[in-house]
Amino acid sequence: MLARGQAPAHHHEAPAAPYAGQQQREIKALSAQQVGDLRAGRGMSLALAAELNSYPGPSHVLALADALALSPAQRARTQALFSQMQHEARQRGEAVLAAERALDTLFSQQQATPPLLAAASTEAALAQGQLRESHLRYHLAMRALLTPEQVAAYNRLRGY
Repeated sequence: MLARGQAPAHHHEAPAAPYAGQQQREIKALSAQQVGDLRAGRGMSLALAAELNSYPGPSHVLALADALALSPAQRARTQALFSQMQHEARQRGEAVLAAERALDTLFSQQQATPPLLAAASTEAALAQGQLRESHLRYHLAMRALLTPEQVAAYNRLRGY
């Protein structure tokens, strides 16, 4: 039994450390999965504004090409769009990584000042925005390539 005013022992334990272990990351703000996704040009849900508003993405259209009855010309153009998107997304992903690495370095080398922080965080946000714009732009191109019936079928097949 606890004496009056005495808290249980577990109340004195250190709070959970949700970031424990993450200090070993190459870029502290990014998981290994995120780094891999950026390097591979994966979408990382950056185009959900398009995807969930009837603007299909090239990779998913390719996966559903038969079900959508893509013509040979549509299939070839979709493949070309996907290849271009991957190339561009990889380049922009590397820019995100470089900007995040620079931001991390400011802190790891104890050089962060308000002006340097403002510049580095703005650069990281700009790189992320450019990557997102790239993915969204290819959804626009896909929508223009497909018929309204194919877009409707895409939405049904994707569960939207």
